[in-house]
Amino acid sequence: MNHLKNSTSPYLLQHSNNPVDWYPWSEEALKRSLSENKPIFLSIGYAACHWCHVMAHESFEDESIAALMNERFICIKVDREERPDLDGIYMAATIALTGSGGWPMSVFLTPQLHPFYAGTYFPPTARYNLPSFRDVLTSISDTWRNNPAEVERLGNKLTDHLRRQVISSDLAPSLSQGLLDDTIGNLNGSYDWDFGGWGQAPKFPQPMTIEFLLRRASHSDDLAARIAMHALRAMSKGGMYDVVGGGFSRYSVDEFWRTPHFEKMLYDNAQLALVYLHAWQISRDPFYKRIVTETLDFILRELTNSEGGFYSSLDADSEKVEGKFYVWSYEELQRTLGSEFELFNAAYGITLHGNWEGRTILQRAIDDSALAAGFKLAPENIEEILMGCHSRLLAERNTRIRPGTDDKVLTCWNGLMLRAFAEASRFLDDKKIASSYLTVATRNADFLLNSLKVDAHLRRAWRNGQAGNEVFLEDFGSLIIALLELYQADFNNRWFISAQELAVEMIARFSDPAGGFFDTPNDGESLLIRPKDLQDNATPSGNSLACEALLKLAAFTDEGKYQDLAEKSLRMVGNSALRYPTGFAYWLSAADFALGDVKQIALLHSKKDENLQSFLDLIRAEFKPNLVVASSTYPPSKDAPGLLMDRPLKDGSLTAYVCEHFVCNLPVNSLGEFQKQL
Repeated sequence: MNHLKNSTSPYLLQHSNNPVDWYPWSEEALKRSLSENKPIFLSIGYAACHWCHVMAHESFEDESIAALMNERFICIKVDREERPDLDGIYMAATIALTGSGGWPMSVFLTPQLHPFYAGTYFPPTARYNLPSFRDVLTSISDTWRNNPAEVERLGNKLTDHLRRQVISSDLAPSLSQGLLDDTIGNLNGSYDWDFGGWGQAPKFPQPMTIEFLLRRASHSDDLAARIAMHALRAMSKGGMYDVVGGGFSRYSVDEFWRTPHFEKMLYDNAQLALVYLHAWQISRDPFYKRIVTETLDFILRELTNSEGGFYSSLDADSEKVEGKFYVWSYEELQRTLGSEFELFNAAYGITLHGNWEGRTILQRAIDDSALAAGFKLAPENIEEILMGCHSRLLAERNTRIRPGTDDKVLTCWNGLMLRAFAEASRFLDDKKIASSYLTVATRNADFLLNSLKVDAHLRRAWRNGQAGNEVFLEDFGSLIIALLELYQADFNNRWFISAQELAVEMIARFSDPAGGFFDTPNDGESLLIRPKDLQDNATPSGNSLACEALLKLAAFTDEGKYQDLAEKSLRMVGNSALRYPTGFAYWLSAADFALGDVKQIALLHSKKDENLQSFLDLIRAEFKPNLVVASSTYPPSKDAPGLLMDRPLKDGSLTAYVCEHFVCNLPVNSLGEFQKQL
């Protein structure tokens, strides 16, 4: 009997008709393992994972393999996106046992939950230098029956190793601006100036690293600016970036950013939209702004539910073929574009035989200026023609069978996207677009604070009207930051109040007296270990999010307890962040905020002050990452940010207070005086 049919996870539901006797992670499954003295086969993946689908089709749908699994194991299926705690614990075990990790993750546990064997994808028959899954099952079952003492020894040894990892001994000296400057040199030394990005294929987009570089660029670091802009240009030419419909794929299979792993994740697009926005703020190059709006519009079109929540991902596959939805034949492009195909062909370098398995992944071959010269057209005409071509191709693509959508809503990932929409609404110079994005952001915040809160406590996952039971540190950190960014967009006190309430709960339920925070709450399920992950991965770690959230709350409230907790967290990662900057990039941005001369701006005004927008436009004219703004009619309510308190109006009109490093300038009324203080 399969026990997944009532799951809220689309990934688990994908396996609900397997002949495998799957359980979700549950007390029932764990008790059965103990009572029957059977090892647990733990399979962890996610809905958009291509190789998860492959292993499911090859092995979990196979009656004979399923029978072997059911006879000898208690089989548990976990959605890594709903349970990052379990994923983190057993991914660490997989890496310790094999030297690498990934999904699908296949881990064998004792009934006491101690891991003793692990891998990722196993084929049904031996190939790719991998044993067959059937042979793995048989071998492990035989060892379990014939040599239980050895299994117990391995499980205990690995569990001790995992527990030692949680205890951080990397207490570093205080970070400094000089050390952050040195990090730019390290990032430059490992940067691929030929094709952009870091590392060999497969190449990941590294938005947190780029965000740190843009922060340093705001301090007039020209090298940081050049690296960041080069990386952003390289990734947006196409392939990794969907030039037809907007949005980014998960990563590039090759070093050229041409061939993507076609799944589209909410968290990637949230973080990338944000760094392209910040690049536009620095450069004012409309190219970057176009990527922002196309990416956010893709989210609205394809990953937003009717209640304002953002879905988790789009699958890489459609009709069981990877990338089929996104690629083109020469004939399809020619037929769809008609007379404009010649120019489009030149722009994208299309050939009869394609550039990927006989079909074409669109990636720009030459830029607008070269096209304009070749076709004797103005550059603005080139952009207009190509945008029209993209629209026609999008309409044609929308007639195809779509990839599957993972329609669960995750608080952490929604927080990342909420921040992107909130900041876009503040900074984009097109007031109509900015206003529409603010509407999206407020709807999403309302949804999260209503549907993802049960009995006044935040939850991680929601689907079809039902919230899950779990919540994690990253959910709190991400949502607090997003609400503070949204507050600075419309100065609705509700967002600030909610952020403070969440911070109080986060500190109470997740704090580690030794410094930093655990990933799971103190009243949560008892697991093999209580994880405390410090490294940033595809998303920021819960600890780095919490650190930034507390630093920003300290700036809004001047409450030292927030600053103290954040600085204690930063000392845990200083050495690692300097040695491995791409693995601790969100921490580096938090350190930049902690070490920077943070400007705190308080704007007090009457209800109908016509000058307020001019002051806000001046504040928002440049990329100022180490600045916080609070605003209110006078007098502010008692639950408004502390930054607004005890600041009277000067001469009865709009008054700006600018504070920096515990020192406040004299209050000013005129825009000119305010500009000088900025």
